[in-house]
Amino acid sequence: MVMVGAGMAGVQTAVALREQGFTGTVTVIGAEPHQPYDRPPLSKAVLLGTAEGSAFDVDFDGLGIDLLLGREVTGLRPADHEVDTEAGPVPYDVLVLATGAEPARLPGADGIPGVHLLRTLDDAERLRPVLARQHDVVVVGAGWIGAEFATAAREAGCAVTVVEAAGRPLAEALPAEVTAPMTAWYADSGAVLRTHARVERVEPGAVVLDDGTRVPAGAVVVGIGARPATGWLTGAGVALGAQGEVLADDMLRTSVPDVYAVGDCASFPSARYGERLLVHHWDNALQGPRTVAANIVGADGAAPPAVYDPVPYFWSEQFGRFVQYAGHHAAADRLVWRGDPGEPAWTVCWLRDARLVALLAVGRPRDMAQGRRLIEAGTPVDADLLTDPAVPLKKAVARHRGGPGADLP
Repeated sequence: MVMVGAGMAGVQTAVALREQGFTGTVTVIGAEPHQPYDRPPLSKAVLLGTAEGSAFDVDFDGLGIDLLLGREVTGLRPADHEVDTEAGPVPYDVLVLATGAEPARLPGADGIPGVHLLRTLDDAERLRPVLARQHDVVVVGAGWIGAEFATAAREAGCAVTVVEAAGRPLAEALPAEVTAPMTAWYADSGAVLRTHARVERVEPGAVVLDDGTRVPAGAVVVGIGARPATGWLTGAGVALGAQGEVLADDMLRTSVPDVYAVGDCASFPSARYGERLLVHHWDNALQGPRTVAANIVGADGAAPPAVYDPVPYFWSEQFGRFVQYAGHHAAADRLVWRGDPGEPAWTVCWLRDARLVALLAVGRPRDMAQGRRLIEAGTPVDADLLTDPAVPLKKAVARHRGGPGADLP
């Protein structure tokens, strides 16, 4: 078994194979030379210098997992059952694609001193002295990673300006009415948020916007999204989607025999939500590998196929707030608020056909824990009860249906 990618998805697939009884050879190929590590701490503890790294607590030797690190994968030849790397081909019986996503780059900014991305351990290490010297920092993009970096930079004492081409933060992720209260978080933290602001060019020491404004910048951090890291699959015959993601089926198999795909690089069809989902979050990279391993180990038909259809989940720590999201709200037909968004803690619930399909919880972890179970169970809920933050979500069930789920833990 060969995993291409030494991040969460690749490592957890290797671990899950061993946990589920696979006794053959397991090899993980990683492009970076570092011991495999977790990414969420990069924008927090590692960036601020309160942790030196975030290596996975995995005994690779004890589990019999071979690591091939510092090896860039350059191609796939399914007919030969081989993956090409800079150090030569690697044969496989079953292959798992877990190459994750790569950050989108700001056009025209490559090679300009002081322009940074934040995706890898090396990126975080390059940014640590920037924060230590308390540079004026410009963050391009008010998405999740932009907000998290702006938070860390303010904690380090930097002057921070965030420029966002859209009219609000998180414009591609959440509706305007939900992101409206988040806009004030920037000012509350001492950061400047400039919306409807497109970058014309980056110069040494400044970012020039399309209206001619020059924003001083000792450093520029680009956080304008990420794309599946699948360019190396060109010509391999693996079916890809519009965003370059691997099109996996509900068992996380690709269009090529003996090849699976998991994590940020792959989308999967969700029967729960009635559409294909591409989820670029840590929990997806943790959960998917268990399905992949189960289907590899059970390929002899001894066990029924494992279907992957999770309730997507992620979290973000920004501006002193713990933000959590579960589900998928695209097809919701109603939005319900729990609490005042001007207060430190509140929740937004999305319903479809009187069932909870997604929720965003700010500083309300109990709402999240109970809400995820309601989404998974498909329990009908009472929208009037949902609006009262004093009523636990597990009690906000539709009484006219006999209260199914009222005893959820």
